[in-house]
Amino acid sequence: MKYMMALDQGTTSSRAIIFNQQGEIVSVAQNPFTQYFPKLGWVEHDAKEIWASQVSVLTEVLAKSRLDAANIHAIGITNQRETTIVWDKTTGEPIYNAIVWQDRRTAKYCDEIRAEKSEWIRAKTGLILDAYFSATKVKWILDNVDGARAKAEQGKLAFGTVDSWLVWNLTRGKVHVTDPSNASRTMLYNIHTKDWDDELLALFDVPRSMLPEVKSSSEVYGKTETRFTECAIPIAGIAGDQQAALFGQLCTETGMLKNTYGTGCFLLMNTGEKAIDSKNNLLTTIAWEINGKTTYALEGGVFVGGAAVQWLRDGARIIRTAADVNTLAATVEDNGGVYFVPALTGLGAPYWDQYARGAFFGITRGTTDGHMARATLEGIAFQVYDIVKAMEADAGQETVQLRVDGGACQSDYLMQTQADLFAFDIVRPQIIETTALGAAYLAGLATGYWNSIDDIKAQWQIDKVFQPQKDPEKVKQMLHYWHKAVRAAQYWIEE
Repeated sequence: MKYMMALDQGTTSSRAIIFNQQGEIVSVAQNPFTQYFPKLGWVEHDAKEIWASQVSVLTEVLAKSRLDAANIHAIGITNQRETTIVWDKTTGEPIYNAIVWQDRRTAKYCDEIRAEKSEWIRAKTGLILDAYFSATKVKWILDNVDGARAKAEQGKLAFGTVDSWLVWNLTRGKVHVTDPSNASRTMLYNIHTKDWDDELLALFDVPRSMLPEVKSSSEVYGKTETRFTECAIPIAGIAGDQQAALFGQLCTETGMLKNTYGTGCFLLMNTGEKAIDSKNNLLTTIAWEINGKTTYALEGGVFVGGAAVQWLRDGARIIRTAADVNTLAATVEDNGGVYFVPALTGLGAPYWDQYARGAFFGITRGTTDGHMARATLEGIAFQVYDIVKAMEADAGQETVQLRVDGGACQSDYLMQTQADLFAFDIVRPQIIETTALGAAYLAGLATGYWNSIDDIKAQWQIDKVFQPQKDPEKVKQMLHYWHKAVRAAQYWIEE
């Protein structure tokens, strides 16, 4: 028997999942790693710890499933996007911690060049100028780490998003690649010419010699070194986590969309071979490239999704476990007039306000922890609503269904709220590990494990459909107060 393995390197943990030919999970291993917050607004990871945690779960998932490396047909990789690593090509040592996608240290620099460069950058990359993306993070490392700029100009340093870092290590420095879905998130890649852009490299002062080669999302890039697996396994698929989830949900036709409820919420709509220029503050991005054909997507990101529930647990200490939020929310009939704007790291699409901050509104003497729990879940759903409405305007079509995945989609209350807001069906599949599944599918298509996309479409099975139930007038009132709350939370920080 042969199986597929997906390495799913996320923001808070590394996972490895083995799938069989029916797309069913055989075994899972997960290992959390440390989050570093050295200054206000800074978020870092230890790149060596990311690698150590990922290779450890690769070994563990084989042991748990009682399989050998010889049983693995190929590996697909999916990763937290935009997180930036710079390392020495000779030693393989990172020269600084990984700067995480959530990090805001370059926000002021973005402000300085916004008036002159914002639209120019967007025309090339499909991205809004923001500290979220990799380009300003690379520039910061080169400008602030002693000797980094000189070494980079001598061709001695490598830059990569997490996928590149994992492939480099799995092949012991033989392969330095990325795929278009990740390259399109760096703000250094032209999504129309499909190449690193010399003018962008000049703007951010990043030498081309640092950059990985951009290969398709589904092809054999190299093989694992036998130091890590007893026999070499082909590495054959790469996609950023949200694009991998879109593929894993088999949203392979134009107009289909999914939302992943993870640390953040990320909504992607397949726009086919057309890169739609957003008029509503969404991102235009590459979904994947297979057999020379590029598929584009519109994307809206909620920076704080499931992280809002984590904050209730770890910061406010209103709940003991993340799952308790559902039990607590069920203790009240409605939100009691309480609204929560989860702008704990600013607001993402469609607002793009890095100076917004989180806030509860409508608190009275009668407010309980149940109301706050309910408002937190609703705050996630409201953010997703705003993005879908922006997507519909850009695409010129109404949405009839939303496919969901990610840990927080297991909250029936959150999914029902989402259906009520949209007045259309929310569909949760049986396998919600669609990010890892998408990476496995991409690798399996490259190596002949699956023959075609049509072959795997039948594997997508529904777990539950949430249909709208709430009175439309009540929904209208809730949305009115939500948007009022957002306006109040915006531009809170004045520098």
